[in-house]
Amino acid sequence: MDLHFLDAPPTDTERAAVDAVLGAPESGWDGGERQASDLRFAQGGHAARGRRDLLLPALHAVNDRVGWISREALDYICRRLTLPPAEAYGVASFYAMFALERRPKRVVHVCTDIACAGAGSDRLCAAMTERAGAPGSADGDADLVWHESPCLGLCERAPAALAIEAGDPPAYAVAAPAEASDLVGDAPTGAAAPGGDGAAPVATPSSNGHRRPRTTTFSPAPLPGPSPEPEPGAAVPQSGDPGLLLLRRVGVVDPESLDDYRSHGGYAALREALRLGPSGVIREVSDSGLVGRGGAAFPTGRKWDATARRPETPRYIVCNADESEPGTFKDRVLMEGDPFSVIEAMTIAGYANGAATGYLYIRGEYPRALSRLENAIARARDRGLLGTDILGSGFDFDIEIRRGAGAYICGEETAIFNSIEGRRGEPRSKPPFPVERGLFNRPTAINNVETLVNVLPIVLMGGPAYARIGTGRSTGPKLFCVSGSVRRPGVYEVPFGATLRELLTLAGGAGPAPLRAVLLGGAAGGFVRADELDIPLTFEGAREAGATLGSGVVLVLDDTVDLAAILVRIAAFFRDESCGQCVPCRVGTVRQEEALQRLSLGTGPRRTDLALLREVGAAMRDASICGLGQTAWNAVESAIDRLGVFGAEETTLKEVR
Repeated sequence: MDLHFLDAPPTDTERAAVDAVLGAPESGWDGGERQASDLRFAQGGHAARGRRDLLLPALHAVNDRVGWISREALDYICRRLTLPPAEAYGVASFYAMFALERRPKRVVHVCTDIACAGAGSDRLCAAMTERAGAPGSADGDADLVWHESPCLGLCERAPAALAIEAGDPPAYAVAAPAEASDLVGDAPTGAAAPGGDGAAPVATPSSNGHRRPRTTTFSPAPLPGPSPEPEPGAAVPQSGDPGLLLLRRVGVVDPESLDDYRSHGGYAALREALRLGPSGVIREVSDSGLVGRGGAAFPTGRKWDATARRPETPRYIVCNADESEPGTFKDRVLMEGDPFSVIEAMTIAGYANGAATGYLYIRGEYPRALSRLENAIARARDRGLLGTDILGSGFDFDIEIRRGAGAYICGEETAIFNSIEGRRGEPRSKPPFPVERGLFNRPTAINNVETLVNVLPIVLMGGPAYARIGTGRSTGPKLFCVSGSVRRPGVYEVPFGATLRELLTLAGGAGPAPLRAVLLGGAAGGFVRADELDIPLTFEGAREAGATLGSGVVLVLDDTVDLAAILVRIAAFFRDESCGQCVPCRVGTVRQEEALQRLSLGTGPRRTDLALLREVGAAMRDASICGLGQTAWNAVESAIDRLGVFGAEETTLKEVR
């Protein structure tokens, strides 16, 4: 592709999509009509480059409305933001949901990841191939194209698919469990988005001087389908249990109603936080023993205290809602079923950390969650619960949404910063850590959705009372995403210390076929055998058992599942999702998949391939920049060593040296 600026203008539709995000151009220097005065001097270049964080929303705007991003549209975006085309192309090509070649307006993503693979996604893919052609292919007159997709976060209803149709606004349909007939049909006509016409708000100044839209431009309308998508309460078998702390409102309150949320205790925690003061909130969070629920388990109170103590301003809060770990869907359920709790928790985090702006980075495959959060932010602003002088306290805080575009690596905390800033979502080397130099090179506290929602009961009940839930070193409740061969898949809330057996009993037990294994922690986790179900679900208990809780994935596999195929799919996932920045991960994930392919087909020397896997796995674990490469070997290693997949004999690195 020629990455010089072009003379060809964008179409009117492309121009309108970009201008809806960036505002109208002010001169010929930023994409407007060239005037004679523009030839004498340029002004505003620094301001335009300071808006680089609007690159991702601008790319989304074109992709949403047109269905793909043409060279002319990319060129126009670059002129508007004073960016070299090569840099913008590098960003646009990084994300799987963006298309840089013409394609049909309707795109269908069929999940083939581990939960859906175990539930028969191969049959769904075969049916899609028969009805719509090979994945990624479309004839000139085709009305849709489909792709095999990583996890869509719909594991409790596998196999799943997501259909998106470009337009103003774009339309969507979620099918779970999915049939090809749900996904291949007539295109919708005149679909309207609920609650509005989908037009983006004009960009407005923010606290750090950048001009940004308050939200992204995606306000999806539903595609016609065989039945409406179930509400998130359906994914919570415990819905209505008054003893729950985190899920007690999901399936009970109207997620679109601020009044309903407040009638069930909403915003009581914010009022209490304002009474405690910033240092008081941090003290309660520290006393609670709360640690990150995304897998790293770093103490939240320590992170907040370190951020609040930094002298640099502005400081930022980032909510990591890019849950892309295969088998994980708890954050989706919280955002869809209790969105106001996420906004309230972010507001408290902003207050405690001295931040005036928060960014909520949500994965692009969650259209319903996005719509619910946009509504919650708008309603909170209307009632003085976001914006200036919140509840008359003198505290100013607002939230902007940034939508991901299909990149698992953006779940890594520093990759999120790069993505928000309009760069490729590649991890940064640490130190410096985010509390020192995070988003926009300023002190930043970043937490995932579940971690933040835990702050609400902590503030209300007090840190010491919260710490008495669970165990001494793993405090509070934990959400687990149970899927696979169980009778009642869904999100379950249990206190730390419950056993895996107790959790599976809560989920109705395994299906009719004998239990083979349980994958804990997702693709980055590890397997445990059917005779190891008494493992306590605590960080230390899982560690002592040679497993990990990770993000809370509990994927149950019976003996009808092809474990070798599951391992190949995990390896393919990491190979696809590696950002390619470091050699151990970029090369190691490919070699791992190749060796597993040979082992599953029986086409290579088994002993040599097993030894090769161990050597490659050790290199990735020891030398990769971030957690993707460091954990890419975990599940494969546990399957070989604990489950005896491939009839593994004892192999060591020494044997191949």
